[in-house]
Amino acid sequence: MNMKGKEMLGKGRTRSDTTPLLGKHKQQHQQPHPKIRFHSSPSACSHSISSPLFLEMAAAISSASSSPTSHCNVFLGVDVGTGSARAGLFDEEGKLLGSASSPIQIWKEGDCIEQSSTDIWHAVCSAVKAACSLANIDGEQVKGIGFAATCSLVAVDADGSPVTVSWSGDSRRNIIVWMDHRAVKQAEKINSRNSPVLQYCGGSVSPEMQPPKLLWVKENLQESWSMVFRWMDLSDWLSYRATADDTRSLCTTVCKWTYLGHAHMQHINEKDSRDMEACGWDDDFWEEIGLGDLVEGHHAKIGRSVAFPGHALGSGLTPTAAKELGLVAGTPVGTSLIDAHAGGVGVMESLPEKENDNEAICHRMVLVCGTSTCHMAVSRDKLFIPGVWGPFWSAMIPEYWLTEGGQSATGALLDYIIESHVASPRLANHAASQKTSLFQLLNSMLESMMRELQCPFIAALTEDTHVLPDFHGNRSPIADPKAKGVVFGLTLDPSEQQLARLYLATVQAIAYGTRHIVEHCNANGHKIDTLLACGGLSKNALFIQEHADIIGCPIILPRESESVLLGAAILGAVAAKKYTCLSEAMKALNAAGQVIHPSTDSRVKKYHDAKYSIFRELYQQQLSQRSIMAQALA
Repeated sequence: MNMKGKEMLGKGRTRSDTTPLLGKHKQQHQQPHPKIRFHSSPSACSHSISSPLFLEMAAAISSASSSPTSHCNVFLGVDVGTGSARAGLFDEEGKLLGSASSPIQIWKEGDCIEQSSTDIWHAVCSAVKAACSLANIDGEQVKGIGFAATCSLVAVDADGSPVTVSWSGDSRRNIIVWMDHRAVKQAEKINSRNSPVLQYCGGSVSPEMQPPKLLWVKENLQESWSMVFRWMDLSDWLSYRATADDTRSLCTTVCKWTYLGHAHMQHINEKDSRDMEACGWDDDFWEEIGLGDLVEGHHAKIGRSVAFPGHALGSGLTPTAAKELGLVAGTPVGTSLIDAHAGGVGVMESLPEKENDNEAICHRMVLVCGTSTCHMAVSRDKLFIPGVWGPFWSAMIPEYWLTEGGQSATGALLDYIIESHVASPRLANHAASQKTSLFQLLNSMLESMMRELQCPFIAALTEDTHVLPDFHGNRSPIADPKAKGVVFGLTLDPSEQQLARLYLATVQAIAYGTRHIVEHCNANGHKIDTLLACGGLSKNALFIQEHADIIGCPIILPRESESVLLGAAILGAVAAKKYTCLSEAMKALNAAGQVIHPSTDSRVKKYHDAKYSIFRELYQQQLSQRSIMAQALA
């Protein structure tokens, strides 16, 4: 979630002897003076990748004026991504007043990727204070708060202190990050049981879900296993840290823990929102996979009560959390969302013309494009789609079944492709000298190359270069965590132009992956004909246009580019009872921006159809080669 407008990976290096996740130019993360990135609303409407979205400066931020800006109701959204914690303030029309971000630490050792909940909370507090300062908003003006975060796994003891999940034994490292793939074997073991709950996960659990990670800890870190008092999704932990209320979100539990949310269908029409006894756990599943001890105490360690997203938790902010955040004790806090799902809430109703038909939303899919990409679609009926997560009842929008596709590495893959190329340092220097972004420079280079080589259209520059983007496995629709990436058509050319072609081919491959997901969903009951996009990659004009051309659908970009933050803020607005329900708040606060249409040039469609067929063949060839080598080693 990803990442959903997330900072790309690995913004902080720690003092221990570990390797940061991706990226060569890292900042030291020091508390209590982290580097803060922040922006105010005038730049929020820009969708160009060249736009300077963030202005870096020191943590000390002076207020624009001596008195707070006058806003009757302000809602705060907090989003913890893979590389940073971000905070955004929105008014009653869903317009961004100001936002800020603070980097967070990350450790990578092989397949193990870890973070610290203590570090993340410090970063959240820094970002919230900086955003309020920038927007000139004081704590009393904030009427509601919502949290969103990656679906990472947090371990704490009975006192709420961190419990290590790391081979290193470092107690700070108490979070297994969402993209951690240490539990591949545990996922295979769980899937071999063919439990009925797996039909609600596309037929199998991914190593990115929580049951395999929990099983890995039990099998490998027994001391930590015995110490943990609460296992929590990161967004649930954030709301717990803020309110001291242990109620879990239907979003996190249903999507990542195999909780059966439809056990609560009878509660959907209740007049007053409330936390509900967790009756959707399948105890047989946990017993079968060797985690029966999590059933003890009415599932105390994994969630005794659940609530719909936006439900007001406890008594709002505790005095301690309020002081740390610079806000007011008792401020309502909404039950959380996973970051990608917050992006869906922040963008799903962003239409040029509002529609009153409740079925129209079922024709849309949201792409939350950041470090990874999540593909969110909803339906009135539950649709079982092999290889695609779900159907998840009320996990994003109450009363609708959610289908969730995904690509485990998209922004992270583009970073890797660029940074691993021999021409990358030269290109970075050119971008710096021209005071532009690396992606803007690459996009401009491709335009120039198209003209110089007299290509009929920019996509044709990659006719000899084909990429399979499964460098971190395939999440959907193949659901093969062992899948590998492929680059076909390499030469000895070390030039920046060759890097530009490879970058374009990778962008196209990511779009072909999305086309595969859309086609697979539509073949299994969905009727998707419109895409909405948000997140960091959605600000790249080339990325969005290639997706529109390849999938053949218009893509709507929201008015506010920080859709994940807006989705989180909407949770706060619902918790504050400014709206009667999440759907009402979405319709009030979502707004459309630019609409990107597919090319009308028939040659473009013919070209992409041909490349798409090669894209599909690359995986089939990999399966064949995998079988040949397995036989050779048998």
